Amino acid sequence: MTLAERIDRYRKVLAEWLRGLYHGMISHPAYEKIEKEAEDVEDTFMLACFPEAFGIPSPVSYYTAELLPYLEDEFEAWERRMWDRGSLLERKGQQYHF
Repeated sequence: MTLAERIDRYRKVLAEWLRGLYHGMISHPAYEKIEKEAEDVEDTFMLACFPEAFGIPSPVSYYTAELLPYLEDEFEAWERRMWDRGSLLERKGQQYHF
């Protein structure tokens, strides 16, 4: 086996491996589900920290207010996303095609 053949074979194996990696990380439908689930977990955390934004009284609001400077960039986008969302059941139903 010549050096050129070995290099060509290596490039083919590498190209196949990279196609599989791209498919698994970016284009596979499970990627979207994982992304939505991570967003749901983040939304749940933010709702647990700042329920007053939606009129839910919280006895620990004094303590969670200390987190606001660290989460201020995400807070506005989260609040807008929560107001635009129909309901949590609607969001979860989309995952199972209801």
